[in-house]
Amino acid sequence: MPKQVDYESRRRRIAEAVCLLADEHGPEGVSMRDVAARAQVSLGAVQRCFRSKEEMLLFAVGHVGERITERVRARLAASPARSAATALDHATDEIALLREEHRAEARIWLAFVAQAAVDGSLARPLRDSYAALQSLFAGLIAQAAEDGPADEGTAPPDPQAEARTLLALADGLTAHVLIGHLTAEEAEEVLHTHLAGLWERLRTARPRKAV
Repeated sequence: MPKQVDYESRRRRIAEAVCLLADEHGPEGVSMRDVAARAQVSLGAVQRCFRSKEEMLLFAVGHVGERITERVRARLAASPARSAATALDHATDEIALLREEHRAEARIWLAFVAQAAVDGSLARPLRDSYAALQSLFAGLIAQAAEDGPADEGTAPPDPQAEARTLLALADGLTAHVLIGHLTAEEAEEVLHTHLAGLWERLRTARPRKAV
């Protein structure tokens, strides 16, 4: 019988090879031949999975975004009893990619972001990833606002606006740590200070209940 090929597994393996090469040479320096060698598959196998280098890069971008998002969701699912505020703290920590074990992933992500600034096709999956993360943040912020005690009648912070700010802050801190402007500890302090201010605003604001 002909050998059955798990194409989805092979595509993910190729995506990992793309990420390693993008970390070393940037996305523009990635070739299908080099990817085949790094993934230890034939060039034909890469070409059967992806019709072009652009399609291969698009899949790799989405792969990195999904990996980060799934890691966040797994961390939240591991401790379902935690408050929404604590959950958001953990989610922000994961997304900022500040820990040493995520440093290569941070370099890869920012390499794709830089390339996407001049390549609209790469920008699309990045926007999708950011949208998913912002939605996750907004949901946790809305839940935290409902959970905490607050003064009646005071307008609460807008979860979407707060989520946009928090995501932009976490994303920016990734770059600051990578270039050495901040240490990981300093970046974490910035995040914690911002979150402390957010929780203070949430504790003192809650929408007025309908009569």
